[in-house]
Amino acid sequence: MQKRCRIIYNPTSGREAMKYDLVNILNILERAGYETSAFQTTSEPNSARNEAKRVARAGFNLVIAAGGDGTINEVVNGIAPLKHRPKMGIIPAGTTNDYARALRIPRESPIEAAKVIANGKTVKMDIGQAGKKYFVNIAAGGLLTELTYGVPSEYKSLFGYLAYLVKGAELLPRIKPIKMSLQYDGGEFDGTASMFFLALTNSVGGFEQIVPDASLDDGKFTLIVVKTSNLVEILQLITMVLNGGKHINDPRILYVKTSKLIAHPVDDKLMINIDGEYGGDAPMAFRNLKQHIEMLANIDEIPATAITSPIEDAQEDAREHFVAEMEGIAKQEKSPVNKITDQTANKE
Repeated sequence: MQKRCRIIYNPTSGREAMKYDLVNILNILERAGYETSAFQTTSEPNSARNEAKRVARAGFNLVIAAGGDGTINEVVNGIAPLKHRPKMGIIPAGTTNDYARALRIPRESPIEAAKVIANGKTVKMDIGQAGKKYFVNIAAGGLLTELTYGVPSEYKSLFGYLAYLVKGAELLPRIKPIKMSLQYDGGEFDGTASMFFLALTNSVGGFEQIVPDASLDDGKFTLIVVKTSNLVEILQLITMVLNGGKHINDPRILYVKTSKLIAHPVDDKLMINIDGEYGGDAPMAFRNLKQHIEMLANIDEIPATAITSPIEDAQEDAREHFVAEMEGIAKQEKSPVNKITDQTANKE
Protein backbone atom coordinates (compact mmCIF):
# COMPACT_ATOMS: atom_id res chain seq x y z
CA MET A 1 0.00 0.00 0.00
CA GLN A 2 1.36 3.40 -0.97
CA LYS A 3 2.28 5.75 1.85
CA ARG A 4 0.12 8.85 2.27
CA CYS A 5 1.31 12.32 3.19
CA ARG A 6 -0.66 15.45 4.03
CA ILE A 7 0.91 18.92 3.89
CA ILE A 8 -0.79 21.37 6.25
CA TYR A 9 0.35 24.83 5.25
CA ASN A 10 -0.29 28.32 6.51
CA PRO A 11 -0.70 30.64 3.49
CA THR A 12 0.13 33.75 5.56
CA SER A 13 3.35 32.54 7.21
CA GLY A 14 6.55 34.41 6.48
CA ARG A 15 6.44 35.95 3.03
CA GLU A 16 3.92 33.50 1.60
CA ALA A 17 6.62 31.48 -0.17
CA MET A 18 4.77 28.18 0.15
CA LYS A 19 2.13 28.92 -2.49
CA TYR A 20 4.86 29.47 -5.10
CA ASP A 21 6.72 26.25 -4.29
CA LEU A 22 3.85 23.89 -3.55
CA VAL A 23 3.81 22.12 -6.94
CA ASN A 24 7.54 21.35 -6.75
CA ILE A 25 7.22 20.19 -3.14
CA LEU A 26 4.40 17.82 -4.09
CA ASN A 27 6.57 16.49 -6.91
CA ILE A 28 9.53 15.81 -4.58
CA LEU A 29 7.38 13.96 -2.04
CA GLU A 30 5.57 11.94 -4.71
CA ARG A 31 8.95 10.77 -6.03
CA ALA A 32 9.93 9.78 -2.50
CA GLY A 33 7.02 7.31 -2.47
CA TYR A 34 4.21 9.35 -0.89
CA GLU A 35 0.74 9.93 -2.26
CA THR A 36 0.73 13.59 -1.29
CA SER A 37 -2.04 16.13 -0.80
CA ALA A 38 -2.22 19.59 0.74
CA PHE A 39 -4.51 21.45 3.13
CA GLN A 40 -4.50 25.25 3.41
CA THR A 41 -5.26 26.44 6.94
CA THR A 42 -8.13 28.85 7.48
CA SER A 43 -8.96 31.56 9.99
CA GLU A 44 -11.03 29.09 11.98
CA PRO A 45 -9.61 28.37 15.47
CA ASN A 46 -7.36 25.29 15.58
CA SER A 47 -7.59 24.77 11.82
CA ALA A 48 -4.17 23.07 11.56
CA ARG A 49 -4.65 21.08 14.75
CA ASN A 50 -8.00 19.67 13.67
CA GLU A 51 -6.73 18.68 10.23
CA ALA A 52 -3.66 16.97 11.72
CA LYS A 53 -5.87 14.96 14.06
CA ARG A 54 -8.19 14.00 11.19
CA VAL A 55 -5.46 12.69 8.88
CA ALA A 56 -3.73 10.86 11.73
CA ARG A 57 -6.95 9.02 12.53
CA ALA A 58 -7.39 8.34 8.79
CA GLY A 59 -4.11 6.42 8.80
CA PHE A 60 -1.81 8.85 6.98
CA ASN A 61 1.86 7.92 7.32
CA LEU A 62 3.26 11.46 7.34
CA VAL A 63 1.94 14.89 8.22
CA ILE A 64 3.96 17.99 7.32
CA ALA A 65 3.60 21.35 9.04
CA ALA A 66 4.47 24.12 6.58
CA GLY A 67 4.57 27.47 8.32
CA GLY A 68 6.03 29.09 11.39
CA ASP A 69 6.53 27.76 14.91
CA GLY A 70 2.83 28.38 15.60
CA THR A 71 1.76 26.06 12.79
CA ILE A 72 4.18 23.39 14.01
CA ASN A 73 2.75 23.68 17.51
CA GLU A 74 -0.80 23.26 16.22
CA VAL A 75 0.03 20.16 14.20
CA VAL A 76 1.83 18.62 17.18
CA ASN A 77 -1.19 19.34 19.37
CA GLY A 78 -3.34 17.53 16.81
CA ILE A 79 -1.34 14.28 16.83
CA ALA A 80 0.34 14.20 20.26
CA PRO A 81 -2.69 12.94 22.25
CA LEU A 82 -3.27 10.01 19.88
CA LYS A 83 -2.09 6.47 20.48
CA HIS A 84 -1.07 5.98 16.83
CA ARG A 85 0.82 9.00 15.53
CA PRO A 86 2.14 9.55 12.00
CA LYS A 87 5.68 10.72 11.35
CA MET A 88 5.99 14.47 11.09
CA GLY A 89 7.94 16.79 8.81
CA ILE A 90 8.56 20.53 8.82
CA ILE A 91 8.79 23.07 6.01
CA PRO A 92 9.66 26.36 7.74
CA ALA A 93 8.00 29.50 6.47
CA GLY A 94 7.84 31.69 9.56
CA THR A 95 10.01 34.35 11.19
CA THR A 96 12.27 32.73 13.80
CA ASN A 97 11.76 29.04 12.89
CA ASP A 98 13.42 27.88 16.11
CA TYR A 99 12.35 24.26 15.74
CA ALA A 100 13.56 23.98 12.15
CA ARG A 101 16.85 25.54 13.22
CA ALA A 102 17.30 22.86 15.90
CA LEU A 103 16.59 20.08 13.37
CA ARG A 104 18.98 21.67 10.83
CA ILE A 105 16.20 21.99 8.27
CA PRO A 106 16.88 24.66 5.60
CA ARG A 107 14.92 27.78 6.54
CA GLU A 108 15.35 29.87 3.40
CA SER A 109 14.09 27.36 0.82
CA PRO A 110 10.90 25.29 1.14
CA ILE A 111 12.20 23.13 -1.73
CA GLU A 112 15.37 22.19 0.18
CA ALA A 113 13.31 21.53 3.32
CA ALA A 114 11.11 19.14 1.31
CA LYS A 115 14.23 17.30 0.16
CA VAL A 116 15.21 16.73 3.80
CA ILE A 117 11.79 15.17 4.39
CA ALA A 118 12.10 13.01 1.28
CA ASN A 119 15.51 11.85 2.51
CA GLY A 120 13.65 9.80 5.13
CA LYS A 121 15.90 10.17 8.18
CA THR A 122 14.10 10.63 11.48
CA VAL A 123 14.71 11.31 15.15
CA LYS A 124 12.22 10.44 17.89
CA MET A 125 11.77 13.83 19.51
CA ASP A 126 10.84 14.71 23.05
CA ILE A 127 7.90 17.08 23.41
CA GLY A 128 6.51 18.86 26.43
CA GLN A 129 3.05 18.76 27.95
CA ALA A 130 1.54 21.59 30.01
CA GLY A 131 -1.92 20.60 31.18
CA LYS A 132 -3.81 19.61 28.02
CA LYS A 133 -1.44 21.56 25.76
CA TYR A 134 1.73 20.30 24.09
CA PHE A 135 4.86 22.18 23.04
CA VAL A 136 7.94 21.34 21.00
CA ASN A 137 10.46 24.03 21.78
CA ILE A 138 9.96 26.09 24.92
CA ALA A 139 7.73 26.98 27.83
CA ALA A 140 8.59 30.04 29.87
CA GLY A 141 7.31 32.28 32.62
CA GLY A 142 7.96 35.87 33.64
CA LEU A 143 7.75 39.37 32.25
CA LEU A 144 10.06 38.90 29.27
CA THR A 145 7.86 36.07 27.96
CA GLU A 146 5.59 38.87 26.71
CA LEU A 147 8.23 39.47 24.05
CA THR A 148 6.91 36.88 21.59
CA TYR A 149 3.16 37.17 21.99
CA GLY A 150 3.42 40.96 22.37
CA VAL A 151 4.52 41.34 18.74
CA PRO A 152 1.60 41.42 16.25
CA SER A 153 1.80 38.62 13.68
CA GLU A 154 1.77 41.04 10.74
CA TYR A 155 4.84 42.78 12.18
CA LYS A 156 6.63 39.44 12.54
CA SER A 157 6.02 38.70 8.86
CA LEU A 158 7.07 42.14 7.62
CA PHE A 159 10.00 42.93 9.89
CA GLY A 160 11.21 39.59 11.28
CA TYR A 161 13.80 39.98 14.05
CA LEU A 162 13.49 43.77 13.92
CA ALA A 163 9.99 43.46 15.37
CA TYR A 164 11.34 41.47 18.32
CA LEU A 165 14.19 43.91 18.90
CA VAL A 166 11.78 46.86 19.01
CA LYS A 167 9.49 45.05 21.43
CA GLY A 168 12.45 43.93 23.52
CA ALA A 169 13.75 47.49 23.82
CA GLU A 170 10.30 48.49 25.03
CA LEU A 171 10.06 45.73 27.66
CA LEU A 172 13.59 45.62 29.12
CA PRO A 173 13.21 48.76 31.30
CA ARG A 174 10.03 47.24 32.80
CA ILE A 175 11.62 44.00 33.97
CA LYS A 176 11.03 43.38 37.64
CA PRO A 177 11.66 40.38 39.90
CA ILE A 178 8.77 37.95 40.33
CA LYS A 179 8.50 35.69 43.35
CA MET A 180 8.05 32.12 42.17
CA SER A 181 8.28 28.57 43.39
CA LEU A 182 9.64 25.94 40.97
CA GLN A 183 9.81 22.23 41.80
CA TYR A 184 11.97 20.10 39.53
CA ASP A 185 13.76 16.70 39.63
CA GLY A 186 15.71 16.59 42.86
CA GLY A 187 15.38 20.26 43.70
CA GLU A 188 13.35 23.39 44.27
CA PHE A 189 13.75 27.10 43.57
CA ASP A 190 11.93 29.51 45.89
CA GLY A 191 12.84 33.12 45.32
CA THR A 192 12.71 36.01 42.92
CA ALA A 193 13.59 35.80 39.24
CA SER A 194 12.84 37.78 36.11
CA MET A 195 11.96 34.65 34.12
CA PHE A 196 12.39 30.92 33.68
CA PHE A 197 12.82 28.88 30.50
CA LEU A 198 11.97 25.22 30.02
CA ALA A 199 13.69 24.26 26.77
CA LEU A 200 13.53 21.15 24.59
CA THR A 201 16.07 22.20 21.95
CA ASN A 202 19.12 24.43 21.71
CA SER A 203 17.38 27.19 19.75
CA VAL A 204 15.39 29.79 21.70
CA GLY A 205 14.38 33.03 19.98
CA GLY A 206 17.05 32.48 17.34
CA PHE A 207 19.84 32.00 19.90
CA GLU A 208 21.57 28.62 19.56
CA GLN A 209 23.79 28.91 22.63
CA ILE A 210 21.14 29.36 25.31
CA VAL A 211 21.16 25.57 25.76
CA PRO A 212 24.60 24.55 24.43
CA ASP A 213 24.29 20.95 25.67
CA ALA A 214 20.71 20.32 24.53
CA SER A 215 19.62 16.76 23.77
CA LEU A 216 16.58 16.23 21.56
CA ASP A 217 15.52 12.80 22.80
CA ASP A 218 16.80 12.14 26.34
CA GLY A 219 13.50 12.78 28.16
CA LYS A 220 14.85 15.90 29.90
CA PHE A 221 14.03 19.59 29.73
CA THR A 222 16.71 22.18 30.32
CA LEU A 223 15.47 24.49 33.06
CA ILE A 224 17.02 27.98 33.07
CA VAL A 225 16.08 30.47 35.79
CA VAL A 226 17.30 34.05 35.37
CA LYS A 227 17.59 35.24 38.96
CA THR A 228 18.46 38.86 38.24
CA SER A 229 16.16 41.59 36.97
CA ASN A 230 18.86 44.23 36.69
CA LEU A 231 18.97 45.55 33.11
CA VAL A 232 22.76 45.81 32.99
CA GLU A 233 23.21 42.28 34.36
CA ILE A 234 20.69 40.85 31.88
CA LEU A 235 22.61 42.45 29.03
CA GLN A 236 25.80 40.93 30.47
CA LEU A 237 24.17 37.49 30.49
CA ILE A 238 23.03 37.92 26.88
CA THR A 239 26.63 38.73 25.96
CA MET A 240 27.75 35.53 27.71
CA VAL A 241 25.14 33.55 25.73
CA LEU A 242 26.54 34.93 22.49
CA ASN A 243 30.09 34.21 23.67
CA GLY A 244 29.77 30.42 23.57
CA GLY A 245 27.08 29.75 26.16
CA LYS A 246 29.20 30.81 29.15
CA HIS A 247 26.09 31.89 31.07
CA ILE A 248 25.33 28.35 32.25
CA ASN A 249 27.93 28.55 35.05
CA ASP A 250 27.07 32.08 36.16
CA PRO A 251 25.65 32.37 39.74
CA ARG A 252 22.83 34.58 38.43
CA ILE A 253 21.57 31.57 36.44
CA LEU A 254 20.06 28.29 37.62
CA TYR A 255 20.76 25.70 34.91
CA VAL A 256 19.53 22.11 35.49
CA LYS A 257 18.08 19.11 33.64
CA THR A 258 14.66 17.83 34.67
CA SER A 259 11.89 15.60 33.36
CA LYS A 260 9.16 17.68 35.00
CA LEU A 261 8.45 21.07 36.52
CA ILE A 262 5.71 22.53 38.70
CA ALA A 263 5.57 26.34 38.67
CA HIS A 264 3.71 28.35 41.30
CA PRO A 265 3.38 32.13 41.62
CA VAL A 266 3.91 33.58 45.09
CA ASP A 267 2.57 37.13 45.00
CA ASP A 268 2.20 38.41 41.44
CA LYS A 269 0.60 36.70 38.44
CA LEU A 270 3.01 34.43 36.59
CA MET A 271 2.20 34.35 32.87
CA ILE A 272 3.22 31.26 30.90
CA ASN A 273 4.43 31.30 27.30
CA ILE A 274 4.16 28.06 25.31
CA ASP A 275 6.01 27.95 21.97
CA GLY A 276 5.74 31.70 21.60
CA GLU A 277 2.09 32.13 22.53
CA TYR A 278 0.26 32.91 25.76
CA GLY A 279 -0.48 29.58 27.44
CA GLY A 280 -2.29 30.65 30.62
CA ASP A 281 -1.15 31.53 34.12
CA ALA A 282 0.64 29.49 36.80
CA PRO A 283 0.23 27.32 38.77
CA MET A 284 1.08 24.91 35.97
CA ALA A 285 2.70 21.48 35.73
CA PHE A 286 4.99 20.48 32.86
CA ARG A 287 6.24 17.03 31.92
CA ASN A 288 8.58 15.73 29.25
CA LEU A 289 7.16 13.06 26.91
CA LYS A 290 10.28 11.19 25.88
CA GLN A 291 10.70 10.40 22.16
CA HIS A 292 7.00 11.01 21.60
CA ILE A 293 6.97 12.11 17.93
CA GLU A 294 9.12 10.73 15.12
CA MET A 295 10.32 13.77 13.22
CA LEU A 296 11.99 13.97 9.79
CA ALA A 297 15.25 15.87 10.27
CA ASN A 298 18.61 16.69 8.70
CA ILE A 299 20.31 14.05 10.84
CA ASP A 300 23.73 14.41 9.23
CA GLU A 301 23.96 18.06 10.34
CA ILE A 302 22.72 17.62 13.92
CA PRO A 303 25.56 17.24 16.47
CA ALA A 304 25.96 13.63 17.58
CA THR A 305 25.73 14.71 21.22
CA ALA A 306 22.17 16.00 20.64
CA ILE A 307 20.76 12.55 19.79
CA THR A 308 20.98 9.67 22.27
CA SER A 309 19.12 6.99 20.28
CA PRO A 310 20.90 5.18 17.41
CA ILE A 311 19.82 6.00 13.86
CA GLU A 312 18.24 2.89 12.36
CA ASP A 313 19.87 1.18 9.39
CA ALA A 314 16.57 1.33 7.53
CA GLN A 315 16.98 5.07 7.28
CA GLU A 316 20.09 4.60 5.17
CA ASP A 317 18.00 2.60 2.68
CA ALA A 318 15.52 5.49 2.56
CA ARG A 319 18.36 7.91 1.94
CA GLU A 320 19.69 5.85 -1.00
CA HIS A 321 16.21 5.72 -2.54
CA PHE A 322 15.93 9.50 -2.11
CA VAL A 323 19.31 10.15 -3.77
CA ALA A 324 18.33 8.04 -6.77
CA GLU A 325 15.05 9.91 -7.16
CA MET A 326 16.76 13.31 -6.88
CA GLU A 327 19.21 12.34 -9.60
CA GLY A 328 16.25 11.54 -11.83
CA ILE A 329 14.68 14.92 -11.08
CA ALA A 330 17.96 16.72 -11.83
CA LYS A 331 18.15 15.10 -15.27
CA GLN A 332 14.58 16.07 -16.10
CA GLU A 333 15.01 19.64 -14.87
CA LYS A 334 17.61 20.22 -17.58
CA SER A 335 14.67 20.40 -19.94
CA PRO A 336 11.97 22.98 -19.04
CA VAL A 337 9.47 21.08 -21.18
CA ASN A 338 10.05 17.85 -19.28
CA LYS A 339 9.73 19.66 -15.94
CA ILE A 340 6.34 21.15 -16.83
CA THR A 341 5.05 17.88 -18.28
CA ASP A 342 6.11 15.89 -15.22
CA GLN A 343 4.44 18.29 -12.79
CA THR A 344 1.26 18.27 -14.83
CA ALA A 345 1.17 14.48 -14.88
CA ASN A 346 1.41 14.35 -11.11
CA LYS A 347 -1.63 16.56 -10.75
CA GLU A 348 -3.88 14.55 -13.11
